[in-house]
Amino acid sequence: MAGVQLWILQQLDAECGRWMLWLPVAMGLGIAVYFELPVEPALWLAPAVAGAASIAAILAPAGGKARALCLGLVATALGFGLAAWRTSSLAAPTIGRPLFSINVEGRIADIQRLPDGRRVVLEAVRLKGSHVPAPEMMPVRVRVSLGKGAPKLGVGDRLLVLANLSPPSGPATPGAFDFQRVAWYQQLGAVGYALAPAVVIEHGKPSGLVRLIDGLRADITDRILKALPGPQGGVVAALLTGEQTAVDKDINQAMRDSGLAHILSISGLHIVFIVGLVMGLIRYGVALVPPLALRIDAKKIAAVVALAAALFYTALAGAPVPAQRACAMAAFALLAVLLDRTALSLRLVAWSAIIVLAAAPESLTGASFQMSFAAVVALIAGWEMGAGWRRRLHERAEQSKHRWLWRLAVGLGASLATTLIASVATGAFAAYHFNRLSLLGVIANLLGVPLTGFWIMPWGLLAMLLMPFGFERLALVPMGWGVDGLNAIAFHVAAWPQAATLVPSLPGASLWLMTLGGLWLCLWRRRWRLAGLPIVAVALMLGPGRAPDLLMSEDGRVLGLRDLQGVVHVASARLDRFVTDTWARRSGQEGAKRWLASAEEQALGLGCQTGLCRWRKGPWRVALVSDERRLAEACGSADIVLSTVDAQGRCRGPRIVIDRRDAWRDGAHALWLDETGVRRETTNAARGDRPWVPNSSSRQSAPVKAPGA
Repeated sequence: MAGVQLWILQQLDAECGRWMLWLPVAMGLGIAVYFELPVEPALWLAPAVAGAASIAAILAPAGGKARALCLGLVATALGFGLAAWRTSSLAAPTIGRPLFSINVEGRIADIQRLPDGRRVVLEAVRLKGSHVPAPEMMPVRVRVSLGKGAPKLGVGDRLLVLANLSPPSGPATPGAFDFQRVAWYQQLGAVGYALAPAVVIEHGKPSGLVRLIDGLRADITDRILKALPGPQGGVVAALLTGEQTAVDKDINQAMRDSGLAHILSISGLHIVFIVGLVMGLIRYGVALVPPLALRIDAKKIAAVVALAAALFYTALAGAPVPAQRACAMAAFALLAVLLDRTALSLRLVAWSAIIVLAAAPESLTGASFQMSFAAVVALIAGWEMGAGWRRRLHERAEQSKHRWLWRLAVGLGASLATTLIASVATGAFAAYHFNRLSLLGVIANLLGVPLTGFWIMPWGLLAMLLMPFGFERLALVPMGWGVDGLNAIAFHVAAWPQAATLVPSLPGASLWLMTLGGLWLCLWRRRWRLAGLPIVAVALMLGPGRAPDLLMSEDGRVLGLRDLQGVVHVASARLDRFVTDTWARRSGQEGAKRWLASAEEQALGLGCQTGLCRWRKGPWRVALVSDERRLAEACGSADIVLSTVDAQGRCRGPRIVIDRRDAWRDGAHALWLDETGVRRETTNAARGDRPWVPNSSSRQSAPVKAPGA
């Protein structure tokens, strides 16, 4: 053991130049620990730990491992404290129950285009009608979906709309995507849909820089969709303004299945295109005027203009996390050009991560942050590892008689390698968050990325330059031709057999181990980095946990079950597409089915009749009730009853009774049945006593023994 310890210390000493790269990892660890806690921590905890670690770092020997460890602890406490402070600072009221036929008045803060209408976020909200919240409990922001007949809207307008509102929805099942947490950090207190056309009661201008940019984004999106009203327009809007909500759902699905969905999300690819195009135009433009080129440093001027373009493009797109990361990296690289310094790529990634996490700690938990940084870290690490290989290829190309063939082959090989690296690096995160893997993304990206870079984005930049003069259509039309080609690639690849596959949900431990193994592999330089590979292998071998056998949605209206073959079925009269698709996807299948028993099961009295479905697993007899008239029948013959109608106090025979009131109080339910008993989980209990969880003092039922056990 002493020898092993000595070897590890020697490796750490040899890698001292890479220690800094672990600072954002430590910061992210603090944020991750904060979100994993079952209770909200005290705000003083992080400053106390950071202060003690800072004193220890000052007292530790300079440049030693002890000081580095103390600084890492400071960064961990800083991430933990930033997450806790931001959660507290964004506290805002949320309506406690659905409100029907409510007049909602507010100022438009954001407009999102949908394929079948628009969606607006209102602030300075007033609710008028029966049973509205008290003034001090009025939501800060409300999101309302409008129909196609909505009037022309602009950011800053004051809107009045008759709508149904409800609180932000929680996870569809324990461990699923938590929209309530996302809404908390956006201060969304209610979401809903319009019952009648909205009315603009006062036209206004956006105030403040953020509102001005939001208004500009909405205006540019309108002009794009006016010039390209078909499916082209939605994709062009996504590429130029980040408005992905206007993309046709079939195109969205094809992009995901073909591995091209990242093109629709403004990220490093788009920032690089913009920076490269602007720098090239400025430098070549100056070079066309020799007297000017001899008197000014065109490269530095181009860097300044490119930085301004990157900042504007990021702000116009709404500053999503991938764009923030890419813009920060571009800013550091362009600053290095201005200072005549060489950019250290992984250090740029580290500082970019620190900036993004400091601004929005909650972004760490999102797929966008994880996949964006996983891709760029893996690409840069791969580039470093292949330095010798690239040098040898370059030397061989220079010595060859057919240089252009060698250069073409090297270019294609580099494109293939980068696509493979990015796909592998993000694939596990895509499987964890979306239960979907694109297996043919390499082919689609080899065709789609060059088309985007050499045709679509240059026309997009020209369209933005022509827009102030009203001539944007001249560039948007040829840009639309390129988008048609991109869509064709997506549909063609997505149609191939096994282009994409669904995978069951991975456990949270897999995400932790994949992240640790990937970072260990990419951030170190010496051969001990390869120890990250078995860690990733262990993460993937953990495999999905056992899916629940019975399910109930958080509103208590949708009931589901998983049969002996693992297929998810809906066993209630109501069908919520989002909820049931989530249930099915987490089990690795495409869409849930209606519960239809076999002929043998029907003969045993199983299957569904009006308002009552019966099912049996092992010793457990299950009844799923959606009609009050069938409740007594179900209660007299089942061990477990799940009911969309009130059943507590009226159903005394079964061992377990879960009705809609339980769902309203505790969130969505999941039950696992086996020969010895029942395990029951609720989304509120699984998330703990956190600010974004309604009724956070949720309970967890004690295990129930099986009949005869």
